[in-house]
Amino acid sequence: MRTAVGEFELREVELATDLPLLAEWMNDPAVAAYWDLAGPPETTERHIAPQLGPDSHSCPLLGLLDGTPMSYWELYRADVDRLAGYYPAGQGDLGLHLLLGPPGHRGRGIGALLLTALADRLLAEPGCDRLVAEPDLRNTPSLRAFRRAGFDPVAELELPEKRAALMLRQQ
Repeated sequence: MRTAVGEFELREVELATDLPLLAEWMNDPAVAAYWDLAGPPETTERHIAPQLGPDSHSCPLLGLLDGTPMSYWELYRADVDRLAGYYPAGQGDLGLHLLLGPPGHRGRGIGALLLTALADRLLAEPGCDRLVAEPDLRNTPSLRAFRRAGFDPVAELELPEKRAALMLRQQ
């Protein structure tokens, strides 16, 4: 996808090669505060590996900007996720999680630009009616990026691990 900040692409995470980088990002204090995956690489691996299985409803993706890894994404079927118990989920709901890895990619509006590009693309696909996200209410930069990308905050959720903003974007 061509964006204002460069060519953006997503590819499925390859644990054998991507785990060291992802674990490094998860141990960055700015990321660890919201992802709760700080620790040895095995901690990150335990989170990602089940998503790579054939029965998973979630897909872990590495985001590359001009060929350089710079973000981690999870796209998931919200209607079969635990999140469906917290709002009236529809069959065409696709959920997403995002983290910007290197600090140089944060705080410059890149998250909103990439979210917008991906959301536009996903919502153009048949079967995707709505996008859903549930960023931590304390994560002001994330909330701002989702809002700038056209997501509307519609509720506050008390999830087991966080208080979250339920944010939706439709076509």
